[in-house]
Amino acid sequence: MQRNRPPFRADVVGSLLRPEAIKQARRQLQQGDITPAELRAVEDNEIRRVVAQQRELGLQVVTDGEFRRAWWHFDFFEGLDGVEGYDVDQGIQFSGVQTKARSIKVTGRVAFRHHPMLEDFRFLQSVAGDAVAKMTIPSPSVMHFRGGRGAIDAKVYPDLAEYFADLAQAWHDAIRAFYDAGCRYLQLDDTVWAYLCSTDQQRQIRERGEDPEQLARIYADVLNKALAGKPADLVVSLHVCRGNFRSTWISEGGYEPVAPILFGEVKVDAFFLEYDTERAGGFEPLRFIKPGHQQAVLGLITSKSGDLEDPGAVLARLREATRYVGLEQLCLSPQCGFASTEEGNRLTEEQQWDKLRLVLDVSRRAW
Repeated sequence: MQRNRPPFRADVVGSLLRPEAIKQARRQLQQGDITPAELRAVEDNEIRRVVAQQRELGLQVVTDGEFRRAWWHFDFFEGLDGVEGYDVDQGIQFSGVQTKARSIKVTGRVAFRHHPMLEDFRFLQSVAGDAVAKMTIPSPSVMHFRGGRGAIDAKVYPDLAEYFADLAQAWHDAIRAFYDAGCRYLQLDDTVWAYLCSTDQQRQIRERGEDPEQLARIYADVLNKALAGKPADLVVSLHVCRGNFRSTWISEGGYEPVAPILFGEVKVDAFFLEYDTERAGGFEPLRFIKPGHQQAVLGLITSKSGDLEDPGAVLARLREATRYVGLEQLCLSPQCGFASTEEGNRLTEEQQWDKLRLVLDVSRRAW
């Protein structure tokens, strides 16, 4: 029952702990001691190394670890037309810790053209060998949710319907551009669907004058328009995350509030779903995933700590999930990346690789 196309029975979300060589090179760039070209050369060397490590483990899929990024989302957003990054007074609040104070605003018509991450993917593809090169970018719903109406210039978009139309077109163009660059496995990272599962986040949404269910329908529509006409040999997955910064989180709550729309209507090929703690609830919402090609990649192994899960317990949870969706539609991965931002989670590189070995070991037993 092994799969010869993504997602694979043993898969990965994307980001990896930044090696010291990259951290040092970034500091040197900030101090003016090296050039951007010299930083990129360091990144190239470290990406070659980490891709080789992934292949040596036995993974069928490799990523660049998101080594060229500071953030999982802002770096991509700032490469779009009409979007500007800027420093703010306060970072994003996680459980007991805040991120660096950074945000984005929409100051012009949003569009995807000449994006620098296309070249990042081409480099990854060039060193992937016989493994499948996986590219990760944020989902379009993330662009709207965090700042909402207040982050969008009303002179540019007096009607938000035009904004959502441009979002859908920008991601449609992005999907096509990565495909034309050779990408056959693209992941959209999305925290918003998990926020819509959270009672506290739902309250905050209503307090700012928006309706959570209406937002879910808008975001599903944007995603489906972006996916319209997707080439048949391109696999697009959606990773649903509850927050992943320095081993902490933001939202909690099972998938049930969004499951009929998310699993029942969004036309991605696979869902990467956080299931490493009770914050994600039970497997019952998986019943909305239709029989067929669509896969659910269960994040049963945490990337937030170095403690290794018991393989037997992970296998038991996989069996439990088959009460709601067939084993042939399931895969296994860590619940998130190991470094959604350059700071990284609180574990060592050795523990990171042990986690991925565990994913491979359990998947061989399960399938």
